[in-house]
Amino acid sequence: MRFHLTRFAVSTRFTLLEHGRNQFAVVLVILFVPLWTSLAYLAMPDTPARMRLRATGEALTPHGNELTAISGALNAVTLITGFMMFAATFSGSGFDRRLAMAGYPRAHLVLAKVTALALVSAAVAAYATAVICLAWTPRQPLLLAASLFCAGLTYGALGVVFGSLLRREVEGMFAIVMTSIIDLALQNPITSSGADNPLMRYLPSYGAMQASTAAGFSTNPVPGHLALQFTWFGLAALVALLGFRHSTRNCLPTAPTPPPGPGNSKADIPAPRQTAGPSATASDTETH
Repeated sequence: MRFHLTRFAVSTRFTLLEHGRNQFAVVLVILFVPLWTSLAYLAMPDTPARMRLRATGEALTPHGNELTAISGALNAVTLITGFMMFAATFSGSGFDRRLAMAGYPRAHLVLAKVTALALVSAAVAAYATAVICLAWTPRQPLLLAASLFCAGLTYGALGVVFGSLLRREVEGMFAIVMTSIIDLALQNPITSSGADNPLMRYLPSYGAMQASTAAGFSTNPVPGHLALQFTWFGLAALVALLGFRHSTRNCLPTAPTPPPGPGNSKADIPAPRQTAGPSATASDTETH
């Protein structure tokens, strides 16, 4: 048991150090989250927007700037967690392969990545919730933090998927940005007239969007939609696990092939060449 805990602690420490070296991501957390959320709140009009919340069936009229602030916070959290996990996976893929080649248990490496993802998502979600609460007071702040946390988990797992399968950094960054923008823009009734379309429930952050909207403007809990978001995280984590296994599948140590030698029964030893001896020479002389 101690062996597994030591391996897990070591791999987690290296994963967190990798995140700590990503100074650009730290700057994004500190500046981008309040900037994007505040701009969404201040720039959008506060005109009430009529909408029906599918999570509770209620007809709500939230202020447009408050609803957009929630969407902006979700966008910021998903982008940052997805970017951080993609960068750590992409830049650390060579290190992971070397560890796997040395016989380091891949299960500990995967658990370390999940632990780091949970810590990063929790920190970013708590920070984004605090920023929103400075501007206005949601009805259920804890539910809002849980929704942002679940969305961060989902996009962090997607970042691991992109980091394991894509070969160029620009491809992964483009995939994360476009997925988050399309996902959340279509669900915001302020920017999309089709936000109540039934197809929206198949988007990756549908559960988090419904739960965070309920947290902002309703007093009803929505555990089913948090569970739906966890389901999305589970599916993304499964794909990430398969991608990580694919990237390290040829790095497991194998038994080396013994070189040919006296001790190897399968080695092909060439037969010695037969040379003409004295008896053969004498017989030739007698013949002549």
